[in-house]
Amino acid sequence: MAASSRAQVLDLYRAMLRESKHFSAYNYRTYAVRRIRDAFRENKNVKDPAEIQALVNKAKRDLGIIRRQVHIGQMYSTDKLIIENQEKPRT
Repeated sequence: MAASSRAQVLDLYRAMLRESKHFSAYNYRTYAVRRIRDAFRENKNVKDPAEIQALVNKAKRDLGIIRRQVHIGQMYSTDKLIIENQEKPRT
């Protein structure tokens, strides 16, 4: 993979993770982060430039979907789950 392509993929990966952490719902947030990591790990050994470009285009579309869903989720937010309200143990 070319250096510019690698940098583009890493930037896209970081942007997707950063944006998915803004989901207000815990289940959506953890699912999105897990799914993004799994998808990028699954395709890390792809060498064909045309396939890489197709995957990058798909990831850009998915990033747009994540951004829209985050905004919609913030409009209709709910109470936090019990697992989110746990205080961290004091050391």
